[in-house]
Amino acid sequence: MIAKLNALERNEAVAVFQKCCGSSAWASKMAESRPFETLQEIHEAADALWAEVGREDVLEAFTHHPEIGADVDLLRQKFASTATWSAGEQSSVSQASEDTLHALRDGNLAYKAKFGYIFIVCATGKSAEEMLQILEARLPNSPEVEFEIAKGEQAKITRLRLEKLEL
Repeated sequence: MIAKLNALERNEAVAVFQKCCGSSAWASKMAESRPFETLQEIHEAADALWAEVGREDVLEAFTHHPEIGADVDLLRQKFASTATWSAGEQSSVSQASEDTLHALRDGNLAYKAKFGYIFIVCATGKSAEEMLQILEARLPNSPEVEFEIAKGEQAKITRLRLEKLEL
């Protein structure tokens, strides 16, 4: 996988990295950071470059995520390039009770109204109920604190997606 990633044309590499993180600035810098020798080097570069991106780059990355608890058909259309990953990351939502799904939807609406972007959480391994608890715990945060938490969650998601790359 790493050899194939290193051999890609720059624009192709940017597209591959953008599947892992929707920030075009981050993806571009990752493509420029090649060649990589190990997955560890990829992770280190990803973390270092993510730490350097600006607020608008982070918000751009957030727009590439489906809203947890949102309509599945709309998610498939909007996020076709990462649909399989998103579905796997949020698989427990499909098993949630109607009450939990409605609470997630309502919590997401409140979150977006307060912070201006969707609720970002690394959903892998979490039940819908756990995600709801996390959302409710984070809603009282200040915008500054919450932005840093959400940025950290994006980094976790990116790391998982980098590990899933298939070229």
